Amino acid sequence: MLSQPVRSIIGQHGFVTAPPSATVRQAAELMARRHVGAVVVVEDDHLVGIFSERDAVFRVVARGLEPATTPLAQVMTPAPVTIGPERSFGHAMAVMQQHHCRHLPVVEDGRPIGIVSARNALDPALEDFVCEERRRRSFEAG
Repeated sequence: MLSQPVRSIIGQHGFVTAPPSATVRQAAELMARRHVGAVVVVEDDHLVGIFSERDAVFRVVARGLEPATTPLAQVMTPAPVTIGPERSFGHAMAVMQQHHCRHLPVVEDGRPIGIVSARNALDPALEDFVCEERRRRSFEAG
């Protein structure tokens, strides 16, 4: 699984985007509906930041900010660390460990195309998918 390209993993999981003008409440509602832990903040189709559940706690709730009126631009992580889609999942995990982050936007030509999260490493369905994909490839090759 660690040698799989990130592109093959992000195809399994959707990602959520929002503009920097969206409020924290709007982002939280999106995250809850889609069962994700982060929103990729996009302006003119380009990545400008990321807002995670930890940001909601540390940058909004802990500071006493109002989620209904606080824009993501005020509390997001601007210019987050990213990874290209052809890098390996193992490399993505190493980057997340090195930068102490749990969500890593996948960017191609400046545009976000997905996100890798620490949860991906724990996803048994992903492991099943990887095993099935390897089995299919070996069957087709032989």
